[in-house]
Amino acid sequence: MAESKDTREKLEKIRRRALELGFDRLGVAPPELGAAGRRFEQWLADRYDGEMYYMKRGGAKRLDPEGVLPGVKSVICLMTNYFPTPRTLDFLKEPDTGDLSNYAWHLDYHDLIQPRLRQLEECLAEEFPGCRTKGYVDTGPILEKPLAQRAGLGWIGKHTNLLTEGLGSYYFLSEILVDVDLPLSEAAVDHCGTCTECIDICPTGAIVAPYVLDSRKCISYLTIELKGPIPHEFRKAIGNRIYGCDDCQIVCPWNSYAVATEEPAFQEREEVKGLIALMQLDEEGFRARFRKSPVKRIKRRGLLRNVAVALGNSGRPEAVPVLTEALADPESLIRSHAVWALAELLGPEALVVVESGLQGETDPVVLSEIERIKTV
Repeated sequence: MAESKDTREKLEKIRRRALELGFDRLGVAPPELGAAGRRFEQWLADRYDGEMYYMKRGGAKRLDPEGVLPGVKSVICLMTNYFPTPRTLDFLKEPDTGDLSNYAWHLDYHDLIQPRLRQLEECLAEEFPGCRTKGYVDTGPILEKPLAQRAGLGWIGKHTNLLTEGLGSYYFLSEILVDVDLPLSEAAVDHCGTCTECIDICPTGAIVAPYVLDSRKCISYLTIELKGPIPHEFRKAIGNRIYGCDDCQIVCPWNSYAVATEEPAFQEREEVKGLIALMQLDEEGFRARFRKSPVKRIKRRGLLRNVAVALGNSGRPEAVPVLTEALADPESLIRSHAVWALAELLGPEALVVVESGLQGETDPVVLSEIERIKTV
């Protein structure tokens, strides 16, 4: 009992240190996944991971944290609130402006959270000399949401995001695996009830069943994870979303309780969101503009692919000149989506503009977009 009391006291010190570092909550989970592991295997079998091949490559480790840290006994799960200001779906009424997921207008959260994790690992080493740890902020082969649920931080909602009673879902998750037996937290209970607002609002029907997301249809996947052309069937549904999608979180009743973060790095910043200005970014301009942003991960070609789709959905004829200029872009991914956007804005008349701007085009994807105009 004395040792158990000592361990609890040490965990409390670690909890206090976590709060000092800027984490909002801490819980402890056992390194077992149970039914969540079987659901993950089924999700992979259904190919809902799309082109996120790393999910399969790291599948064994995701199913068993022992493969990540041999001898792991406990998983410390942490939350970091990033919620800046309340949001609505009114951004859909601003077709000239690109919408980014709430977290993406901030500094890259990895740059903020990873150093804090290392400091917390140092605290663990002080309290438990000789212990081994491994920290991650969505960068490793860990099923962080099931572990966070077992750690009492929240439950996995029907939209597959983690929800916390009284807080909502606008926070980052991170973990520290440790080879020390720590007192476990009480697992969180599901409070979604009969609500289906997230399922009903999804623009592409990506939530194919409660708690099941087909990533291949999800706008966050399509605009961030997918590296090639966006399937035609989803382009109009994307609207003016150019990096991620928050619709399911915006309508979630639990997010009415979201509390604005006090973290300076996550305060909403004034940014250039105009689609035409974004479409004109060259490589140097992109790097300067998004150097410290999560958006840098999709590179210029990924962002301008998304921006071209948004311009095609804008209904704005003033977007035609910048899209015409994009026909000369060195990236075929950008050229092909500019062709689609011009066809959306000009109809059959786009063919003259496109053929004039793409004389000598050899890329098969771009050529297939030109052929689509001819068949409309």
